[in-house]
Amino acid sequence: MDLKEKVRVIEGFPKEGISFKDITTILKDGEAFKYTIDKMTEIAKEKEVNMVVGPEARGFLIGAPIAYALGVGFVPVRKPGKLPCETVKSCYKLEYGSDSLEMHKDAIKPGDKVLIVDDLLATGGTIESVAKLIEKLGGEVVGIEFIIELTGLNGRKKLSKYDVRSIIQYEY
Repeated sequence: MDLKEKVRVIEGFPKEGISFKDITTILKDGEAFKYTIDKMTEIAKEKEVNMVVGPEARGFLIGAPIAYALGVGFVPVRKPGKLPCETVKSCYKLEYGSDSLEMHKDAIKPGDKVLIVDDLLATGGTIESVAKLIEKLGGEVVGIEFIIELTGLNGRKKLSKYDVRSIIQYEY
């Protein structure tokens, strides 16, 4: 299946100069969604992971079915104040400011082999922050997977110490 044909591209969203890659068209197409999850799961099986981690919100939509298919747990990573128990926090820089993410402190155990999944790799800042949370708790990031990678933004370079894979590539 040519998954790229299933992605809706919206020019000028959320602002002029951006070419937004919309995966909701993949999610609503049962065959395309199944293909995507199956493809990402197939890649993940090589890694012998015991935990899948996904940042909100699209990482939840992709990560949970991959974890289910692998028969392993899923850990959500959220914006501050959204998780009910004790958390660990990682801050990261944005183009104009900063942001932070949190994970439950007991979500990852030392030695866990963790796969991080999300919909899109752009600059890599969000996923680098997720990786830091996992490593802070003693987990090993054994792979990072995306549906889409924007190669012109060099996010892979920021994540160069990890095995990064994507199904679809666009320059921007």
